[in-house]
Amino acid sequence: MVTRCPARGHPDLSLNPQRLSLLLLLLLLPGLPPTLGMEDDASFPHLGESSQPPPRACPPRCSCPRPDTVDCDGLDLRVFPDNITRAAQHLSLQNNQLQELPYNELSRLSRLRTLNLHNNLISSEGLPDEAFESLTQLQHIYVAHNKLSVAPQFLPRSLRVADLAANEVTEIFPLTFGEKPALRSVYLHNNQLSNAGLPPDAFRGSEAVATLSLSNNQLSYVPPSLPPSLERLHLQNNLISKVPRGALSRQTHLRELYLQHNQLTDSGLDATTFSKLHRLEYLDLSHNQLAEVPAGLPRTLAVLHLGRNRIRWVEAARLGGLRGLRYLLLQHNQLGATGLPAGALRPLRGLHTLHLYGNRLDRVPQALPRRLRALVLPYNRVAALGAHDLASTPRLAELNLAYNCLASARVHLRAFRRLRALRSLDLAGNQLTQLPSGLPAGLHTLRLQRNQLRALEPEPLAGLHQLQELSLAHNRLRVGDIGPGTWHELQALQVLDLSHNELSFVPPDLPEALEELHLQGNRIGHVGPEAFLSTPRLRALFLRANRLHMTSIAPEAFLGLLHLRVVDTTGNPEPVLVRLPPTAPRRPRAAGP
Repeated sequence: MVTRCPARGHPDLSLNPQRLSLLLLLLLLPGLPPTLGMEDDASFPHLGESSQPPPRACPPRCSCPRPDTVDCDGLDLRVFPDNITRAAQHLSLQNNQLQELPYNELSRLSRLRTLNLHNNLISSEGLPDEAFESLTQLQHIYVAHNKLSVAPQFLPRSLRVADLAANEVTEIFPLTFGEKPALRSVYLHNNQLSNAGLPPDAFRGSEAVATLSLSNNQLSYVPPSLPPSLERLHLQNNLISKVPRGALSRQTHLRELYLQHNQLTDSGLDATTFSKLHRLEYLDLSHNQLAEVPAGLPRTLAVLHLGRNRIRWVEAARLGGLRGLRYLLLQHNQLGATGLPAGALRPLRGLHTLHLYGNRLDRVPQALPRRLRALVLPYNRVAALGAHDLASTPRLAELNLAYNCLASARVHLRAFRRLRALRSLDLAGNQLTQLPSGLPAGLHTLRLQRNQLRALEPEPLAGLHQLQELSLAHNRLRVGDIGPGTWHELQALQVLDLSHNELSFVPPDLPEALEELHLQGNRIGHVGPEAFLSTPRLRALFLRANRLHMTSIAPEAFLGLLHLRVVDTTGNPEPVLVRLPPTAPRRPRAAGP
């Protein structure tokens, strides 16, 4: 008898007599080709076995949704799982209790492209130097939120993203991130890196790095050997007091630079610091110790954040070339009466938003850019608004003058007449005793809380047909001081805040479109049956901290309020029981054609 050698990958038919008998029987049947079941033995079912392929091996409790993916996230694992398939390309072990990575287990997984070890307890001692030498296809490694004290000495050349954030790293090595031609993103924030821990050749041979995060470390100056390919550089929350000359001279692709929350002074910068950054769009220098606007700012800037410094004076020449600047933030500096000379900001032709709150300005800056859309000036010392103070900004849509020193007698009747595009006006926290005149007809939001208003007359509110929100909280208003017809023209008003005044009952004839009414903190002791007849769309009513008792609210008061869902009556002398009206029945929808 001649024994046939089994083909590689196929079972030995000579060792299975039952199967041979079955095949011989099939060959004797008429109409069947003689090669059935012989050319591709793997397609033929074994006796007593299913035709389905055997299940893939998967570590206990893990999930393997695809042949190349193993997910062991959040299983409280303390030991690296065995039985991981060699075909794995994506392995997630995040949110466990691993303390070390065994080299023999990792070396098997040579096809890995993504390794996620985020949020474990892995120390540098538990991560051998040769741990990644066999992972020649690895592209993404996430080891954030572990216990590493030094970075791995060798990472694969194939790497594209490396995340070592939130460890205790004090040192990286030349081949940690060097010689990685495909490397795009490196995250090292929230570590303990000083300049001594960054070698001068840390990124040599890695010419594609676009994002580098070194924030929340212990750097005392900007490292001079950063990748020239950078587009985003995060250096915030360090101890940086200086940018060495030339440190940023090669980063000509840089678009975003974050240096906030450092110790930069004027002497730590010079006219050449940013001069080579011809693509820079976003520069954050806030929360430093600068006394003046830096020189040599790139003309490409769209956002310049200088808030929380010590700037006393803005030199026009320092901003003159920034014609594309959109957002200028100068809040919480020391700008006084002469801090913004007239016309200092006029060259900023594209300026959209100017933040100046928390300074010492006693008037609105003069000759502002004509295209300005948002002027934010709260917490200054502005005491007057003249007829022409806002004339240079006809496109203004948002004006915030809250918490200044404005008195009604010093707000000119025509102060707002040019602001036809104004949609939001905030005058809260001033000393106004009456509503300003000449308010723009297009207003959507008007905030007048925390003033000294004692009366409301219909004339200042006439024509505000688009007003949707009106806040009059924390004033001294009484119902008898609200003139007849005050609410008549507020046809679009949806939110009215009259809280913390001196109202003794619900004001009558409120706007029909009203959906939210704040009356808390008044002196209301009775709500009559007709209190809300004019507001059928009311959804939320706040009556807490008034003088209501158990029987203070007429049962009929809410009958017509089919949309009412919230009534707050807490903090009154007695618990007040309110029964909401039944839900309005839905109207049947018309059938389509």
